[in-house]
Order: sequence, then C-alpha cells, then structure tokens
Amino acid sequence: MDYFEKPRESCGLFGIYGYYRHLEAAKLTYFGLYALQHRGQESCGIAVVRNNNIVGHNGMGLVPDVFDITHLEHLEGKEE
Repeated sequence: MDYFEKPRESCGLFGIYGYYRHLEAAKLTYFGLYALQHRGQESCGIAVVRNNNIVGHNGMGLVPDVFDITHLEHLEGKEE
C-alpha cells in the first residue's frame, strides 16, 4: 500500500459554539487551526452556520495557503 492510500489519524480540531453568534468566529477559528496545524498539515477547513445552513471552505495545504481574508469574510456566522 502506498503512503497516500493509508489512513492517517493526526489532526487538530478547533470549534467555537455559543448561544450568541460571534461575528469573528471564522477569524478566531483560523487562528485556532493555525495553532493546531502541527497535528496535521494535509488539509484544513472552516464551516459556519448561516440562515440555518452550513457554509464552508476547505482545501489541501497549510492554513495560510487555504484561506485568505476574502474566505474569512465570506464565512461570517451571522444571519443575512
């Protein structure tokens, strides 16, 4: 079996949850994932709940390579 075909279990998970919506939740999550990326550098993603739907962005690579300010601004967790 090739390295890329084997399951890997190292990962980091960061979440923000609360009764009140935090408008900067995606940005805070970005920094949380950045701090945890030593746990798994293969891919990352952020999802927020907006209008009772899950909206997200993910990709292969390090946190700064997958997200830019445009992605984080789009991932505001408030109702539109």
